Amino acid sequence: MELVKKKLFNPQGDTNVTNWKMIGGNTTNLNDFNNMKYRWASDWYRQAMNNFWIPEEINLSHDVKDYPKLDPAEKQAYDKILSFLVFLDSIQTANLPRIAEYITVSEVNLCLSIQTFQECIHSQSYSYMLDSICSPDERNSILYQWKDDEHLLARNTFIGNLYNEFQEHQDPKTLLKVLMANYILEGIYFYSGFSFFYNLSRNGKMPGSAQEIRYINRDENTHLWLFRNIIKELQKENPELFTKETVDELREMMQEGVRQEIEWGHYVIGDNIKGLNKEMITDYISYLGNLRWMGLGFPSYDSRYESEPESMSWVSQYSNANMVKTDFFEARSTAYAKSTALVDDL
Repeated sequence: MELVKKKLFNPQGDTNVTNWKMIGGNTTNLNDFNNMKYRWASDWYRQAMNNFWIPEEINLSHDVKDYPKLDPAEKQAYDKILSFLVFLDSIQTANLPRIAEYITVSEVNLCLSIQTFQECIHSQSYSYMLDSICSPDERNSILYQWKDDEHLLARNTFIGNLYNEFQEHQDPKTLLKVLMANYILEGIYFYSGFSFFYNLSRNGKMPGSAQEIRYINRDENTHLWLFRNIIKELQKENPELFTKETVDELREMMQEGVRQEIEWGHYVIGDNIKGLNKEMITDYISYLGNLRWMGLGFPSYDSRYESEPESMSWVSQYSNANMVKTDFFEARSTAYAKSTALVDDL
């Protein structure tokens, strides 16, 4: 099967919804909200629209006071994890439109467009956090830590190379690999990084940062849900792509992503921060990887990590964006009921 970039203007496109395909279809590119092949895309679109938020609506005044008082290990981890998250959202912003060029169902491209916008908001959030708590020089140092930190550079290089592979070779297999890379990024790297900020909050530190992360987490949950559905639709429509060799390669990608995230967690957090340690990091990330793999309909690859580790059960509570909100104008806690998160059954 050849992977062909869709035409932008295509009067000869197929208007029969039953003939539409995730890739290789003949799309008109018309955004028809009344006729969609994938009803889940309509649900996703409306959920994502309801999730709209503005980074500056969260009060960071407490964080401004807390940041200089963080323990050295906490401050180093805060800076390095934030630097990595900034990179992840930035490269996502650039990569998603590239993927959309080959997706031939309009409602899925609508979802990818909203996700791209949300990744921009996430980058803005990290910038707002840094601009609030540190000087411009410190901010730039954090943003570009990968230039001096070989561990961070290695993380960025691994992800960047996976994305670059699809930039250079557009075929069904490299598309499948870049979709899996997105799924790993959204479902493991982000979730792992977020847990550090929640841990600070449960220790009474940097509550504004944790709330900012909660909103980002809610978005990332929908992004994870989107990519899982895209991959699963490809399994139905193009089963020939999922050969044993390719599935083995995808599983190895997942396991390598887990290995690298554990190594990174041991480096930036280790046993030096109250409330977290290497064992907890290993168990949580291993669980996330196995959970994401099973979410695609594949059997567990490690029976030790089929249930959430008890030591990390607090993460799901802290990730609830609707739990608490700091009102931007009144600086008081209010319930945030504008929308609810999609059920995280991933």
